Parts: sequence; structure tokens; C-alpha cells
Amino acid sequence: MSHFLIQAADTILTMDDSDTFGRSLHGQDIRLRNGVIDEIGTALPLEGAEAVMARGAVVTPGLVNTHHHLFQTLTRAVPGAQDALLFGWLQRLYPIWARFGPEEMRVSASIGLAELALSGCTTSSDHLYLFPNGARLDDTIDAAREIGLRFHPTRGAMSIGESDGGLPPDILVEREADILNDTIRLIDAFHDPAPGSMCRIGVAPCSPFSVSRDLMRDAAILARDKGVRLHTHLAENDEDIAYSLANFGCRPGQYAEDLGWTGDDVWHAHCVKLDSAEIALFARTLTGVAHCPCSNCRLGSGIAPVRAMRDAGVRVGLGVDGSASNDTGNLMAEARVAMLLQRVANGADAMPGHEALWIATRGGAAVLGRDDIGQIAPGMRADIAIWGGDGVEQAGSWDKGALLLAGPTKVRDLFVEGRQVVRDGHLQTLDLPAAMAAQDRLVRRLGETL
Repeated sequence: MSHFLIQAADTILTMDDSDTFGRSLHGQDIRLRNGVIDEIGTALPLEGAEAVMARGAVVTPGLVNTHHHLFQTLTRAVPGAQDALLFGWLQRLYPIWARFGPEEMRVSASIGLAELALSGCTTSSDHLYLFPNGARLDDTIDAAREIGLRFHPTRGAMSIGESDGGLPPDILVEREADILNDTIRLIDAFHDPAPGSMCRIGVAPCSPFSVSRDLMRDAAILARDKGVRLHTHLAENDEDIAYSLANFGCRPGQYAEDLGWTGDDVWHAHCVKLDSAEIALFARTLTGVAHCPCSNCRLGSGIAPVRAMRDAGVRVGLGVDGSASNDTGNLMAEARVAMLLQRVANGADAMPGHEALWIATRGGAAVLGRDDIGQIAPGMRADIAIWGGDGVEQAGSWDKGALLLAGPTKVRDLFVEGRQVVRDGHLQTLDLPAAMAAQDRLVRRLGETL
């Protein structure tokens, strides 16, 4: 196994349990050995390790992304979808996505995961809910294995098409029995519940407006029988609330509770429009939330009540969401926007930068049910981000640890399970220019078929 010694870090933001948002250490070393953080201290002996000098740099735990649609990396800034609300945005993009196949899924996942890694992310979820032309979740799992990120792929689904009153075209929906059978196949083939796991499968019907009540209920039963987590979209915008009231006779929180979709094994994406009763429900049941601030801004969905959620005790992590609605996948930038939006809504003291980083690390780990990542402490998995301290954006900064105020949004070095994935700002595990060329080729091919 690899053995690295990160030396003389200017600042280490531990996000450990010793203080509200963890300790800040200065001038100390971190030893990464056999996939875990072995020790932290001053002037540690090399002991045969590869030295990584961090003088002048800031070290954080690897960031955790709790919601993504990696396939959408192929459909950034699509004309006709650039200024649309959620439902119109989806209706513009569904016909394009229907032309995807295995190659599109794998290449777009590779690009999306590479972009995340370069933004300091070591663990990512993914919500794949359409499988046209032979595409499978296996395609994205292969991409994550190659790049070396810790991966929580979720088997999404849509089962109610336009002819049955749903939003997606019929060509993109599946039979519910087929959905459940493939979910079982994926869990049996890929899910690893062990500490340090690099792949954990989740069960994730797409949304209340694209699957039936029966599938939502059956998916929850299946997930709990298999011991895996549950994920879906909920209360994303005003259209979402109106749909729930018109079709289910209740708000999204009650709909989720009635179908078994609350609990410490559940996390919902967005939750922009949760009311006080739903926030209390999520806090009481330990239900998690993936907060996606940039996508919420891009689609005009609103500002999620993160301050109220956090104060009530709701578990909150960050998600970049799909690259067709963000349209980037930079998790450090996401943390900054999360901080700024809560200040816009609630005042300049509503969210400190360290709290937003906590949400991006410890918060995301809790949402994904991980107690082995998200902090820098002996015995934790060796998922580490090193941020250079000599960029122009930091010139004149009095506090190098204030990364969300005056810090880089691209990582200098990144370690996942003790393996170096990014070195000096360059991805080590993928030929990125070749992958980008393949991505551009696929975009041209998709455009030619419209």
C-alpha cells in the first residue's frame, strides 16, 4: 500500500470532533499509510514515505458530493434549456438524453468525476435515473473505479411516462419489475458495506412526478431488506409543491413519510421548499438533505432553508447536481455559494466559512452514512485535499484558512484511500485531454441527430 507524509502544513482544518467545526492545526505533518490517516504531529520521521511538502498550503478532508447526475456532463449549456424552469428544462433535455448509450454514460461520468476530483472532492454520489440504448449503472461504476474516487452510485428510475400523466417521454421509462430486478443485481454485484468501502449502491426512484406510489413503497422495502440507502428528489421548487398537492393531496414531506421515505437511511435532494413542519420531520427522523445551491440558483428554484435545517438538527450535505443545471461540477465553489446564499437570506453572520466547509465534509459524510471519512484524525480513511497557498486569489489574505473567502477552487493535491489522484493540479488516473476530446466528439454526434 502507498505511504505518504504530508509535511509542515501551514493550516490543517481537521473537521474533527474536538471543537464546533474541528481544530485548526499549524505546521504539522500527516502520515497516510495503508489507506488510513496513521498519525498527525510535528516533524514526524519519514520512515520510507514519499514526502509531500505542504508549507504555505491548507489541508482539509476530501470534500463529499451528495448529489450528482454525471450523465448530464454531456449536455451543458444546451440552447433552449439555458433559461427554463425545472419542468421545461427537463422537457427540452429528455429527447437528447434518449439518444445516449453506454459510451455516452461512461465518458460523461469520467469527465464529471475528473472535474470533481480537481475541485477537492474524494467521495461522490451519483443519481442515474435513465438507461437508454443498453446503458447501465455499471458504466459509471467503471468510470469511478478508473479515476479512483470513492463512489455512491444510486440506481434511479422513471416508470410513469407522458401517456400515463408523467413528465418524461415514454421511451425513457421502464417496467417497475425490471427496475427492482436490476436494482437487486447491482446491489449483489457491487455494494460493499465494509469500512473504507469504495462503492456503495443506493436505491433512487427519480422523483414523485416520474414514478408511482407503488414503486416508491417497494423501493423502500427493497432497500431496507438489502441494507442500502434511499435517495430521491423532493420539494425542489414551486412546481414540485403544486404537483404534490394536486396529485397526492399533501405536501412532499407527508408524501415521503407515508411511503417510508424518512429515516436515517434516507436523503433527499434539494428540499428548497420544505416548510417548518417538514424540517421538524426531517430532524426528528434523521432524514438527510443534499443541498445544491448553484443548481437551485440556475433553475430559479429559490434559496433552501439551510440555516433553519441546521438549527433544527437536520443532516445537510452539499451536491453539485447535474452539469446540465449547474453547469459546472466544482464542489469548493458550491460550498462558497452555500455560504453566500444563507447570508443573503439571513444576514452576514448567518453562516461562517468553516461551517460551510463542515457541511461539505462532515455533513456530506453523515448524509451518506459514512463515519470513516470527512475528517482528519488518526484511524480515518486517508481522503485528503491540499490547497495551494500562493495563488493570486490569496494575495493579501490575512487568513489562509479562510478558503471560501479568499482561496482556490482547484485543488493542488488529492488523496483518496491514501492514493494520489491529483498531483500539482493534474489528474494522475485519467488521460484528461483524451477524455475531453471524446466528450466533444459525442456532443457533436448528439447535435447532428437532433
